[in-house]
Amino acid sequence: MAGSGEGRGWLYKIGGGGAVVAVGTFAHAALPTWLAAACMGLGGLAVVFGSCEAMIKSVEGIGKRVGWNPFVAGTMAGLASNVPELVMLGFVLAAAPRVGFIVTCLTLHVGALAFGLYSGFLPRDATGHARLPDALVKISSDLFAAAAGVFLGTGLIMLMLRAFGAGDHGGEGLGVADLYVLGGALLFVQVVATLELVKRFSGSEEEEAHVGPPPEPPPSWATIAGFGLIGLATSVLGGHAVGDFADVLVESLDAAGYPEMVGALLLSVFASAGAFAMIVTSHRQKLYDVALASAAGQVSQVPFVVLPVALLLLAVLAQTGIITTTSSGAVLPIDLETTSVMLLAFPPMLLLWKAVQDDGQVSWVETAAMICVFGIVVYLLAAHG
Repeated sequence: MAGSGEGRGWLYKIGGGGAVVAVGTFAHAALPTWLAAACMGLGGLAVVFGSCEAMIKSVEGIGKRVGWNPFVAGTMAGLASNVPELVMLGFVLAAAPRVGFIVTCLTLHVGALAFGLYSGFLPRDATGHARLPDALVKISSDLFAAAAGVFLGTGLIMLMLRAFGAGDHGGEGLGVADLYVLGGALLFVQVVATLELVKRFSGSEEEEAHVGPPPEPPPSWATIAGFGLIGLATSVLGGHAVGDFADVLVESLDAAGYPEMVGALLLSVFASAGAFAMIVTSHRQKLYDVALASAAGQVSQVPFVVLPVALLLLAVLAQTGIITTTSSGAVLPIDLETTSVMLLAFPPMLLLWKAVQDDGQVSWVETAAMICVFGIVVYLLAAHG
């Protein structure tokens, strides 16, 4: 696999970013609030970028060892890049369960827009089409279709429960049992998809779309594990710091009278920092399949990794008394915002499925259509949420 990310830039990002985070953490009392928050945000993002480069080194090494192609290796790296997002969401869910759920769903919209934008940077042939890996066409497209069904079906059920005051909780919301069932079922789909991806497509790609340097001996398993542990540990640090910055930003926007959805969208952008860092870093190293896997994974992994983990966390937090429930026992309220983020996730998933599945390529028209649809949904949510 080409572009193993030579150099020590990732160490400088982790070290420098960590130092800035330390300033924001330990000197916050002596600094203006905005400056301390900026230190947490900028330092945290630098750490996240460095951690993603470390994880890329780890999955590249695994790919060389076991024969994975770049897309499969990138998908595994994308799974690991969810760690800072899950860390940040865990803190948000514990403090504000409803907002945390909305942020989780909004990361799908942000990720879909990022996929549409990134498709415009892919190498294209003379006809203006960008070829997509078989695994993306045959596995990820199935996940897009499944996610469309999940969001539409769940959103409609939430709408009916609320409209008719039905269910065990009188239409007020979803309970602990509901969250466990939904979360477990969604995670099951991701497990099956990952197993199928490795089994059917890990060695199906002949070569990358670019000419790389001569093959090098694979790193040792100890080296691979070292990069992976460093990447995961520092991603938690960076994700926590970015989360603290996002909290201050959202509180400031709320105090200034901005709609709730604006703050939630900003939180979702910062929650997706790990995936965005993976896309940018991989593209810069000309690992286009790895970058594409991260972009596609940011969409498909929200419904089947991030969302189910968030639902299971909500159930656990409710059972342990960390978060309160309604008088009827509902954990996740059913209201305009929670229902709309579910229902409005259906159009992006449907369009992504169509764009990827029809011919295994992305045209300029499809790129423009994705940017248009995803951008309109994000704008309307922010402007009228």
